[in-house]
Amino acid sequence: MNICMIGAGYVGLVSGACFAEFGASVVCVDRDVDKISGLRAGTIPIYEPGLEELVGRNVREGRLSFSTDTPEAVRDSLVIFIAVQTPSGDGGATELAAVEAVAREIGRSIDSYKVVVTKSTVPVGTSVKVRDWIQEELAARGADIRFDVASNPEFLREGAAIGDFMRPDRVVIGADHDEAGAILRDLYRPLNLIDTPFVVTDIATAELTKYAANTFLATKISFINEMANLCEHVGADVHHLARGIGLDNRIGSKFLHPGPGFGGSCFPKDARAAVHFAREAGSPLRIAEAVLAVNEAQAQRMVEKVMAGLGGAVSGKTIAALGLSFKPETDDMRDAPSLGILRALHAAGATLRAYDPAAMANAEALLPQATLCKGSYEACEGADALLILTEWNQFRMLDLARVRELMRQPLIIDMRNVYEPGPVRAAGFDYLCVGRS
Repeated sequence: MNICMIGAGYVGLVSGACFAEFGASVVCVDRDVDKISGLRAGTIPIYEPGLEELVGRNVREGRLSFSTDTPEAVRDSLVIFIAVQTPSGDGGATELAAVEAVAREIGRSIDSYKVVVTKSTVPVGTSVKVRDWIQEELAARGADIRFDVASNPEFLREGAAIGDFMRPDRVVIGADHDEAGAILRDLYRPLNLIDTPFVVTDIATAELTKYAANTFLATKISFINEMANLCEHVGADVHHLARGIGLDNRIGSKFLHPGPGFGGSCFPKDARAAVHFAREAGSPLRIAEAVLAVNEAQAQRMVEKVMAGLGGAVSGKTIAALGLSFKPETDDMRDAPSLGILRALHAAGATLRAYDPAAMANAEALLPQATLCKGSYEACEGADALLILTEWNQFRMLDLARVRELMRQPLIIDMRNVYEPGPVRAAGFDYLCVGRS
């Protein structure tokens, strides 16, 4: 089966490479000439474990290619995925300009039956708009060409995206016509070998499922962060609390780890978008609104925790930050908690030194206030406080004696609770964490 993946960003590149691994013939298309040139030369524009090897193998075996020629790729494919970015606009509204531009180009290009699939995260009703935009372009051409529109939301976790695609919890397909649904089921046929559940539904439900999933997971994070704050006030331990409730099968243990709040390209954007379009639909999501408010407050609480640890003010202090990406195993800093926290501390007069194993290139543009260091220990030099902002594995077993010698003051503020308080304090540090006395 020939597939065109329009958009060679995170979702498009990972999905395209994985479909190629399934045996499909895939062309990933993007307007960015430099990106496509780099991909043809073997340069992967994002950090995702295993992706470079997956792309390289499928390029060598002739199943995966890259192009800037969208019309040709559209004409040569049966299934066309729209996987372009849908950033937040005013008030959390989803910007659909890129989706519309792609849909109209598809309408100007198709010459036979196609299944056009929205893979980008889009508000309910967008697929109907995609159908209308394609139909308008066909009418302008005086062409009468049959096509179907479907929805196939992605549920890829950054840092584990390949595994999520190849061994998913479920595949959601929204299609209003049996033929389109059957074609997409056939495309995912290799997953039948591992008994992957399929949810085949209408388009609107498929579109809403992605928002519901991400907003629910964000809710769990904000809930445990509120519980962590309460634990600090009453002398309880949030980790024991999380285990106590997580062992209940109705609740589950995942996403019950306290920290500075959620970030990344999905949870904040999708929760804001869900709040926006639900309000426009006349059915406000009050829990989601509270989740976003709690998340913003949690980052500010971390700033206050740093200030309290340094005696109430950070002016003139040097702060070392380990971890800048919103989570481990990715270089993504979009809406990362580190950004708001470190910018606020810099605005209050702190000098910043920072290190991340993967996100340094992004940090140059997003965090110019910080001196970017080559490693964990270099970041600690002369610091009055060490912040652990992302739980990368290499931060879990630092040589605490060496860190103590490098720092000006022995203060660690562990916003991810990667250490146990006792051993750190025994090593001579003042140690602050989240949700533990």
